[in-house]
Parts: sequence; C-alpha cells; structure tokens
Amino acid sequence: MALLSLREIRVAFGGALMLVGQITELVVNGQLRAGLRRRAMERTIAKWSGHIVVCGFGRFGRVVADELRRAGERVVVVDMAPALEDELASEGVPFVIGTAGSDEVLVRAGVPRARAIVVATSSDAENVFVTLAAREMNPAIQIYARGETDAAARRLERAGACSVTSPFRIGGQRVAASILRPSVVDFLEIGRPRQGGEVDLEEVRVGTGSRLAGRTVRELETEAPGVRIVVVKHVGESMLLAPVADTTVGAGDHVVVIGARAPLLSLAEAAAAR
Repeated sequence: MALLSLREIRVAFGGALMLVGQITELVVNGQLRAGLRRRAMERTIAKWSGHIVVCGFGRFGRVVADELRRAGERVVVVDMAPALEDELASEGVPFVIGTAGSDEVLVRAGVPRARAIVVATSSDAENVFVTLAAREMNPAIQIYARGETDAAARRLERAGACSVTSPFRIGGQRVAASILRPSVVDFLEIGRPRQGGEVDLEEVRVGTGSRLAGRTVRELETEAPGVRIVVVKHVGESMLLAPVADTTVGAGDHVVVIGARAPLLSLAEAAAAR
C-alpha cells in the first residue's frame, strides 16, 4: 500500500477543512436566518391585540387554526415541535416554539392581550395548567379547551374554560347524525363560514353607532334581500329564536343571520360600523 506524500496529505487536510468550513457556514447562516425570523415574528405578535392563540398544532389544533384564518381571524400558534417552524413560517402563521405550559411562552404569544385561546395540546393535564395560566394572565379571555375524558372536562371547566370539546366524541356524534339525520347535517354545514355554495350562516354584533342599532328585524331583512335573521340575543338576555318582525335590535346585541353571502357580508359590515 503506497504512502501518501506530504503534499497529498496537505491537500486532503485542506479539502477537509474547507468542507468543515462550508458546513459550519451553512449551519450558522441557517441558525441566523431562523433567529432573525423568530425575532421578526415576535415583533409582529407584540403589536397584536384581540387575536386568537392556538396551543397545540396537532390534527385538532391545525383544523381550528385553518378555519379561524380562513374566516379572517389573526392567529398565533404555540407548539413545542421545532420541526413545525418552517411549515408555519412558509404559511405566514405567527408562532412561538415552546411548551404552552410556560408562562414566558404564553406571554410571548400575546395571551394577556388576546381575546381567545384554544387549548388543544395532547395532554389533559397540560391543558388544565394552560387554562389556569391563561385565566390568571387575562381574566377576560375566552378559553376553548380540548378534553378527552369527562374528568378532564370537569377540571377544565373549573379551571376557567368557557367551552370544552372532545374531538372523538364530537366525531362519533357527527357520524351517527349523518346516518340518522343527513339533511340536518347538510344544513349545519352552512355554519362553516365562507365554505362552499353561496349561502352562509353568520353571527354579527351590532356596534355602538352602527346604523343598524334601533332598527327592527323587518327593516333589516328588507334592507338586505336574501337574508333572514334567525336569532337575536339582546345584551344580558337569552337567545330569541325566530324573532318576530317587530323585534328591535340594539347596540351590543348579537344577531345570527342566514342567507346569500353577498348581502349577508354587507349586513355584517354595516353592523360593525361605528
């Protein structure tokens, strides 16, 4: 076996050093880009208020986030999996990589300024902890939590969750309902905002100063042909189903409307006007 000459050894060593240098440069540049991306993301989140935080970007959290974003809501995702970072960044979804059980992570996600949080990690225990932390940080926040067992649901409600959902139970009920009452299920699909067809079911809040305040159901339906008001909820009162035509809608009331998408969206814009 021939021995390498000193010159050949130097060339091989130099090539190895160059390769190591190139790899190091790629790693450093990648880390630098990731760090700059995270800081830019956190600056964006720091400017937001009234947004929605989704903790846990598994199958359940992903669907929730996608539906909210499709409806025009601003969403911040919290998940502890670094592998999700590129996907979330490419989709333009603001995110914080870290455990939702950390107060620091929740603060970075803007929970103290958020209007709602969806607690959807795969751990019931962590969901209870996050619910407690979110309620402590922001007493007014709306908390929607995932719970897999009846015991978890009870604890989440006691911790301050406004609503608790079991994906497996809901999925099973949906399948059974599709078999027993398929037409009802098809109708309820309208409740998914801006999905398919030309008919939507929308909830709007009549803002202070809106020209809709003080108007009757008859007047509103006349002004927006093709829509029907199916629910009116006056401030501090229970829902009024199928309100009569003379029912008056006031500032702060919530109205559920069904109908053609274009006039429905125009009515929603008028309701929010101040």
